[in-house]
Amino acid sequence: MPRKKKTFEIGKEVKAIARERVGTVPASRPIQPKSARKKPKHKRSMEEETE
Repeated sequence: MPRKKKTFEIGKEVKAIARERVGTVPASRPIQPKSARKKPKHKRSMEEETE
């Protein structure tokens, strides 16, 4: 059985042209938990940290 001809897809072509001009997209990174991203609103006093 002969292979199917590749059809022209405008979406793929546009993305290929954009990749040539701009470059590849940077790899994705996992999202860190919010507690690791944000600093606490209030600093803990020395007394509270020792307890």
